[in-house]
Amino acid sequence: MDYTATQSGFRQQPNMRLRNSSVDGSEGSQLFEDTSGAGYRNQQAGPQAAGFPGESILSDPMSNLAMAYGSSLASQGREMVDKNLDRFIPISKLKYYFAVDTVYVGKKLGLLVFPYMHENWEVSYQQDTPVAPRFDVNAPDLYIPAMGFITYVLVAGLALGTQNRFSPELLGVQASSALVWLIMEVLAVLLSLYLVTVNTDLTTIDLLAFSGYKYVGMIVGVVAGLLFGRPAYYLSLLWCCAAIFVFMIRTLRLKLLSEAAAEGRLVRGARNQLRMYLTMSIAAAQPIFMYWLTYHLIR
Repeated sequence: MDYTATQSGFRQQPNMRLRNSSVDGSEGSQLFEDTSGAGYRNQQAGPQAAGFPGESILSDPMSNLAMAYGSSLASQGREMVDKNLDRFIPISKLKYYFAVDTVYVGKKLGLLVFPYMHENWEVSYQQDTPVAPRFDVNAPDLYIPAMGFITYVLVAGLALGTQNRFSPELLGVQASSALVWLIMEVLAVLLSLYLVTVNTDLTTIDLLAFSGYKYVGMIVGVVAGLLFGRPAYYLSLLWCCAAIFVFMIRTLRLKLLSEAAAEGRLVRGARNQLRMYLTMSIAAAQPIFMYWLTYHLIR
């Protein structure tokens, strides 16, 4: 009986081990399944099955030709825009108009406020090229007009704030109106030069610089009005208007009358009289704009 029990027990142990081994084998196959072969097959089949969206487009010769033609058109359009823009506003020369330093800015501001004692108004040249503004106070620049415009907008906001009339919309209207009047003034001068047929070396940027110098007097007038009242505004603005008038007359006279001066007929001829009238008109327009853009800021 014992032998039978033991024999049956020996018969039962292999069955238990077989069952355990089958369970262990199933668990091992789940935990340690070899996926290297499948991953390799997926890597081989992946690019062929999926691909990428632009592969069919790039492989098409007509698409490549269209892309090349489009890029050539874009480059030609950019060159045409740069060329036409450089005719009116020479972007490559802007660096010259910002070549200033602190000494030049101080002297130029003094010249704009008190131009009566200045004698030499001619721009210095070096090998047929005008020297940088930092070496010649008579050379036009864009630093003072640009900073003057920004300062004028800030001072206008301050003046509106002291009167409890400040709003971002009103400040934007003030800045945009000043900019529009400046552009219209430059365009009017260009049209006048074309109609009078004046051969001058004045560029559009030169006219923009000369027209932007009036912001200095406008700032002085508004600040004086904020500090000392309306009479101080009128007195300071009147002084600055007279100063900018003299400055423009003496500066533009050498630019607009240079051809007539070379021909020795400064005061003779109808064309030369038109040039003188044009110079006077440009100079006289500066005080008008100065008053128009500042009178409503002082109350």
